[in-house]
Amino acid sequence: MLKPIISSVVVILFFFAPTIRTDRKIILPPGAKAGGNWSPGILLDGTLYVSGMGGEDANGKIPADFEAEVKQSLDNIGVVLKEAGMSPADVVSVQVYLTDVNTFQKMNAVYTSYFKDPRPTRTTVVVAKLVGAGRIEITATARK
Repeated sequence: MLKPIISSVVVILFFFAPTIRTDRKIILPPGAKAGGNWSPGILLDGTLYVSGMGGEDANGKIPADFEAEVKQSLDNIGVVLKEAGMSPADVVSVQVYLTDVNTFQKMNAVYTSYFKDPRPTRTTVVVAKLVGAGRIEITATARK
């Protein structure tokens, strides 16, 4: 009884194993250093997973204006997308973390100017605090 099941599994693996890919490519924007405890992006089987990006500029500064911070966060995602050969149009899912629910409308105004229709799926969560002084962090998943 067990032998036919094992044979079926072997046949399935034989035919489908060549199509299963596990190549992971780390996506590093220009100026980013390899290593560390996180990757800006991971490209796996045509899907790009972008780490949470805050509104820090290249010098680590966060704009005082919240809308500028949101734009910088999205621009940081854009740099990772570009390095992977993608654009905001390839983004299929976004997670937004805000430290203040009262900033939602401001975030949404910037967000809707960045992502055009059809916009990605989105989850927005209000959290007590983010790591660092930022007021927003955004993650994204993209697929060509």
